Amino acid sequence: MPQRRAFVSFATDFGSAYTGICAGVVHTIASGATVLVLSDEITPYAVVEGALLLRQALPYLPVGVHVGIVDPGVGTPRRPIVIETGRGDALVGPDNGLLVPAAEELDGVVRAHVLENPEYRLPSVSASFHGRDVFSPAAAHIATGVPVADLGAPVDPVPLNVAPPVAGDGELTAPILYTDRFGSLILNAGPDDLAAAFGTVEHGTPLELSGPGHVSPVTFEETFGAVAPGDPLLWVDSSGQLGLAVNQGSAAERFGLREPAVVTLRTAHS
Repeated sequence: MPQRRAFVSFATDFGSAYTGICAGVVHTIASGATVLVLSDEITPYAVVEGALLLRQALPYLPVGVHVGIVDPGVGTPRRPIVIETGRGDALVGPDNGLLVPAAEELDGVVRAHVLENPEYRLPSVSASFHGRDVFSPAAAHIATGVPVADLGAPVDPVPLNVAPPVAGDGELTAPILYTDRFGSLILNAGPDDLAAAFGTVEHGTPLELSGPGHVSPVTFEETFGAVAPGDPLLWVDSSGQLGLAVNQGSAAERFGLREPAVVTLRTAHS
């Protein structure tokens, strides 16, 4: 493990002002660190969305300390933790599953510890702003070389709680994980699940989408532009997940669906 991590990133649902305060805490303690706000626009309380953003983004960032905060349980007995990864990163945030998918993508969880040592918190800890008072100070101290084991007792992180896809003969059922800013619906399923349900699926293959109160035709395509503006499609997004989109439109509005609804794809019948 590197003894100094001079790069710190933030991904939060706080908005710019509160995230800026957190960045300021890091700069105060670790003045030499480079601090990147990866996003302060995660949908409020959307733990799954935040987890998938971290999983998708962190492999492209330098090895460092990465703070993820989507924390609807702030102030409750949920634990604040740090996870050390096989790649050499430290992931800091609430123990609600948010950090685990990214840790697995970064060569796995090596160890995790509770952020409980008062030496690495601010002197006064509020009930509702652990991002400022607990997570940011911990991240800054780790960035200056404090071993993660010094921050508290070892723990096993809570996994992200998401229903798995179910592939049958000519049928794939999967939950919607999140809705992106374009209104596309990202599913907890990938190309392998599609193949398990349907075999080889060529681009342009017609399928039938059903969800709560909705049945619609949709085609499997490589790009949005393969269908006319306003038409729906199923595609593989840049993180390798299946997604439902509308070319130059919103699938969430078109289908009247959002997370955590479950949808089913079936072979289209003429």
